[in-house]
Amino acid sequence: MIGVAFFLFAFAEKRNHARILSEVNLQFTNDENLYLTEEAVNKLLIQNEIRVKSIGKETLDLNRVESLLESHEMVENAEVFLSVDGKMGAKITQRKPLGRVMASAPFYLDRQGFKMPLSEYYSARVPVLTGVREEHLKEVFPLVDYITKDEFLTRHVTELQRRRDGKYEISLRKLDFVLVFGEVKDIELKFKNFKAFYQKALKDKKLDAYQKVDLQFGDQVVCTKK
Repeated sequence: MIGVAFFLFAFAEKRNHARILSEVNLQFTNDENLYLTEEAVNKLLIQNEIRVKSIGKETLDLNRVESLLESHEMVENAEVFLSVDGKMGAKITQRKPLGRVMASAPFYLDRQGFKMPLSEYYSARVPVLTGVREEHLKEVFPLVDYITKDEFLTRHVTELQRRRDGKYEISLRKLDFVLVFGEVKDIELKFKNFKAFYQKALKDKKLDAYQKVDLQFGDQVVCTKK
């Protein structure tokens, strides 16, 4: 009985080592493959001589595959695994853009604060950043990140403009005034003041009465009428 058990174990182990990977299953953790296609992933693997459907599962270097996937300019994170039935799976988290920088060669600012290239497959609906260069990304990131995480601001903000003095102005959807934000500091306080002003002006039906709303003066919101 013991001999039979060892034989069956050795036989199964040999078959498992010899098994050829039959399929690649890709999963996108954000439920969308907007910036990266399955064809692009397969092309990346083939270019690096990893032909998953014709390689023994015990000879596949999972760490190398993960590193290759994460080297793609649209991938934030990748987790690669093997199933017992000879299939390779990969959970891919794509990079997420927060703003589109309108430079001579446009690019995105991603949710980690880094430069991200535009995609040939999809154009993200994010605020436009003008007057911003690559060296300004660290400066503007906290402001864009805060806006992205706030439902009210996400709904209204369409553009952030960096002036030459390093201060920012914000354009709002369906509103005819310029929102002067100033330097990237006291973000929460400034937007709290703006929301209070907005609700009051909306109630009084005076949102169209102003050409400029300035948030640079502490607890005050300074408005310039048309």
